[in-house]
Amino acid sequence: MADDTIKGKLAGKFIVLDGPDGCGKSTQVELLGQWLEKNGINHKLLRDPGATAIGEKIRQVLLSVEHSAMTTETEVLLYMAARVQLWHEVIGPALREGECIVLDRWLSSTCAYQGWAGGFGMEKVIRIAEDCLEQPWPDLTIILDVDLETAATRWNRDLDRIEQKGDGYHQKVRQGFLKLAEQVPGAVVVDATEEIGQVHKNVIDQVVRHLTTN
Repeated sequence: MADDTIKGKLAGKFIVLDGPDGCGKSTQVELLGQWLEKNGINHKLLRDPGATAIGEKIRQVLLSVEHSAMTTETEVLLYMAARVQLWHEVIGPALREGECIVLDRWLSSTCAYQGWAGGFGMEKVIRIAEDCLEQPWPDLTIILDVDLETAATRWNRDLDRIEQKGDGYHQKVRQGFLKLAEQVPGAVVVDATEEIGQVHKNVIDQVVRHLTTN
């Protein structure tokens, strides 16, 4: 496909890369950004929670190991608050200007972590999002799937509060992502245990297949 065709098809598209901790999301977001740059596509690479002054402060509260008393319900509401701010301040305006948004985590994370693993309920998470967000679901959600053993080998830093929740919790997180991929339109699964370059190729294949062929 010609670069100008790709450029036209991806203008104003909203792409999320998500998955369990250790799946390589941040790396793949950066690689996808490089690919978009190569193809001349105006884009923004963002993270959720974060990417706004308010969102970054909420992120600090959510991930700090000092806040071990935080309930799952509080997590849901804080994540959603950061997300709403990010949408109104950055994502919505950028999409209206025809920029392609690539986001590290989104609603899918809250569904898998708090909704499924935390027992809050994925349906309840989605209802809150539908009440708060103009566009709850992106055009494409790529779930980077990785087993717990492989993910653990990639953690080369101090773990944040969510990462410290234990193997049982994180196994449920993976289950939640896979369950969500079966239910949400525009969600696909990519094997993230492969070599970085191969995972990147598979991510690009999914972007091209789902967003540029219609």
